[in-house]
Amino acid sequence: MSKLKIDHETQESEGGEDDLHKYLVNCKKNPGHIQFIPVDTFTLQHLPEDHQDNDLFELIKATADLTVRVDVKMISSPKWRRGSGSVWFVNKFHDGAIQDGVHGHTDYTKCWCRKCQDSNSPSKVWWEFSVYTATHVIFDVQENQTSLRLFYDRDDSPVISVNDVRVVDKDINSDRCELKCVTCDRNIGNKLLKMCKLYENIWKNVFTRYSASKSKHRINFIVSHPHGCSKQVSVGQCKDRLEEGDGTRFTYTTCTCPGSSGAHVQCIGYDGDWLWYNLIHCGNLHSGLNGSAFGYH
Repeated sequence: MSKLKIDHETQESEGGEDDLHKYLVNCKKNPGHIQFIPVDTFTLQHLPEDHQDNDLFELIKATADLTVRVDVKMISSPKWRRGSGSVWFVNKFHDGAIQDGVHGHTDYTKCWCRKCQDSNSPSKVWWEFSVYTATHVIFDVQENQTSLRLFYDRDDSPVISVNDVRVVDKDINSDRCELKCVTCDRNIGNKLLKMCKLYENIWKNVFTRYSASKSKHRINFIVSHPHGCSKQVSVGQCKDRLEEGDGTRFTYTTCTCPGSSGAHVQCIGYDGDWLWYNLIHCGNLHSGLNGSAFGYH
């Protein structure tokens, strides 16, 4: 589908977290990362003066809460590929019946995480959720070779991972991928469910306000894991809206780095539901701008 030349922005490495920080320090695309703001120090003043709005600020924080690092063990290689993704559609189940959440159903009557599959007493209560990322992040993945790091807000954040991840939908042409994830950890499940509900409420306020905006400056923000390290917020402007077939791609000035592939892209002020889960960061265009994968209304 794409006619644009674009370089994907995954971060590949052979080592662990220390190795990723070396890539961060030696980055050639954005030396010093001065236009990336750590999520835990992001304030209203980091927004452009004409967009210093509390609802928009809270939307960015809520987006950050749902941002995860996607870790993929590469086939026939000791390397790992890392990108970003976003949690959506969190549902709580008990004995196969939905208890909380509003999207989806389950095919199971007990928790299907690996721990429960190996147990004689699998949990009767569990949470399922989707993670949207870019297909090129996970395109050659084998079963049980993908994991997610959640709540990685600071360098010293505790390591909280979900390892029960399945690819349920991927499209090479649009470069969009959906992962289905499961956990029976009550702390993780309840936290994600609360965060998702908060995001939906804030999004409605921001969408209503900015969809009617006549501002010529279309603000864009991305929360991602540059170089596979802790979450960073970057803010810029949308530049072009490119229609091709049934899909729409956006370009923007917002800073990204290797490791940002798959992050949720927020384009504020456009008609349509572009504040929802449609847009995913794809990579760096040869023009110097960054670009999303194709999204659909």
